[in-house]
Amino acid sequence: MLYTVENAKITATIDTLGAELVSVKTKADDCEYLWQGDKQYWTGHAYNLFPICGRLTDNKYTYKGKTYEMNLHGFARKSEYEMVEKTENTVTFHLGYSEKTLAMYPFKFDLKITYILDKTSVITKMEVYNCDEKEMIFAVGGHPGFNVPLGKEGKFEDYSISFDEKCSPEKLVMSDTCYYLNKREPFAVRCGRSLKLTHDLFDNDAIFLAETAKGVTLKSSSSKKSVHLDFPKMNYLGLWHAPKTEAPYVCIEPWVSIPADDGVIDDLETKRDMLRLEPGGKYENTFTITVK
Repeated sequence: MLYTVENAKITATIDTLGAELVSVKTKADDCEYLWQGDKQYWTGHAYNLFPICGRLTDNKYTYKGKTYEMNLHGFARKSEYEMVEKTENTVTFHLGYSEKTLAMYPFKFDLKITYILDKTSVITKMEVYNCDEKEMIFAVGGHPGFNVPLGKEGKFEDYSISFDEKCSPEKLVMSDTCYYLNKREPFAVRCGRSLKLTHDLFDNDAIFLAETAKGVTLKSSSSKKSVHLDFPKMNYLGLWHAPKTEAPYVCIEPWVSIPADDGVIDDLETKRDMLRLEPGGKYENTFTITVK
């Protein structure tokens, strides 16, 4: 089921399937900024990632000696949420544990995802509650895709990703099957601030970066439209579109964690960069999409 929230500047529509943002439009010109899921390239829009980010080797991991199976990015992006609260410019969705989730992920949890409109920004707030009697291990992330070009102004190669601050990003070296090889290498950006988009950037699938600024802007000199993504509590940034295509979009993905090491079935208790939450505890993270 779809729910729409709005303010004087923008509208945002969210699907209860995955609590997924499926549309962000500016009212002044009815311009759609979010990728609309063309099945030729990618049917998603803006996945919410929980309780893992990325791939598990053979879709498996272990915890306390038992093996579990979970698909790419976790189960939350394909789960049906309940809409629990709505105002004109905010809406909250809830996903709780069940027998089905416990078979994949042995923790009792509540996950709330709230969308808040503020001027031309959409704030995504993710709240995780540990309802279990043991420490909970998890990760969160975002996977929003944006139309490129924006508003059909210019072409894909006119656009760039600009970092909020000068930085020296490190690229995570990945296998051909998109698993981490436990190595990093310098990733050149123009003057430490800008990455020009080309389709062949993604011929080997996603690019995962560490040590970046915590905010980036998708923009072009041929357009007045732009998208800014702010992710102050996420340590990794993924960039992606369908490999070896001329897909007219780019995903800008802030994550707290990364895919499994190549050939390694993770033990959840030692998996890198995972978050830990005490029984009865609450964790919160936000990222913000601002359109212009």
